[in-house]
Amino acid sequence: MAGGKADRPRPGEFELIAELFAPLAREAAGAFGLTDDAALYRASPGKETVLTVDAMVEGVHFLPSDPPDTIARKLLRVNLSDLAAKGARPRGYLLVTALPATCSMSWLEGFAAGLAEDQAEFGISLWGGDTVSTSGPLTLSLTAIGEVEEGAMLPRGGAQAGDRVYVTGTIGDASLGLSVLQGRLPSASDADRAFLADRYRLPQPRVTLGPALSGTAHAALDVSDGLVADLTHMCEASGLAATIRAADVPLSSAAAAMLLAENDVTFASLLTGGDDYELLLAVSAEAEEAFLDAAAGAGVPVALIGHLEERANRTPETLVRLVDAEGEPIAVPHAGFRHF
Repeated sequence: MAGGKADRPRPGEFELIAELFAPLAREAAGAFGLTDDAALYRASPGKETVLTVDAMVEGVHFLPSDPPDTIARKLLRVNLSDLAAKGARPRGYLLVTALPATCSMSWLEGFAAGLAEDQAEFGISLWGGDTVSTSGPLTLSLTAIGEVEEGAMLPRGGAQAGDRVYVTGTIGDASLGLSVLQGRLPSASDADRAFLADRYRLPQPRVTLGPALSGTAHAALDVSDGLVADLTHMCEASGLAATIRAADVPLSSAAAAMLLAENDVTFASLLTGGDDYELLLAVSAEAEEAFLDAAAGAGVPVALIGHLEERANRTPETLVRLVDAEGEPIAVPHAGFRHF
């Protein structure tokens, strides 16, 4: 995070905020140019407010060598993904940065530029936050605020027996991207390396689909810890179990190539690696056609991968069953990423 020869000293806290972060709040009247201790937010009539927060720590959620603009964009996007899973439209966000002394001014300029780029793409503004120093590591936290129609927020525990399990996009790319950036996966082509690294650094929040899910999905959440782990969370909250057909889980051509070429890459590892930030959805049979129309209208690819069911003798380890084309179980050594 050190700057080059031309890098200038990092200014004080308030000067730093005024130079780099206040411009990100220019479009938000209730942010007062980041000159106050709080922001003012007026929810739209007939809407409810949805709040979500995620933290990212250097060495845990991103690599020290990752470009600062991609770190900023990932921080924003993982929260936008949570809003999308709740069916909410993003409105604004609060940002906390805990900066070590090694965090240079040029790094911070790149970080702010990344936020500005994604603010323009997703129509969202900075509303406030805090900037502090730390002995390390670099720690970032972002709280995103969104709006949803009254009574329309999608819980993770609303799934019903018989619901279809759908997932957006492709699964497993991000965990492979981390392996690429760590110098592993020697058989990957240059094109596949670039694709997988991009999927790790820049998730694609499904913000166009989220607001269209009302009335078509019973439950939703985004895949952050791994498909198996997050579907387990849905099953726990809904009192159900799930069966997933391995052949129907969507993989990119890059992930499929790694599955064939690398001994350390298994189908189970792709489903448990995490950082996909795709949406996992429980859709009723009656609403399936409307859901598929909504996904097509949003330009988001979706795949039917299984179903939810009532099952006796449920345990956390058996809530999600992965089966092959013959219906035989496929072993999954662990469900996904856990911090503790």
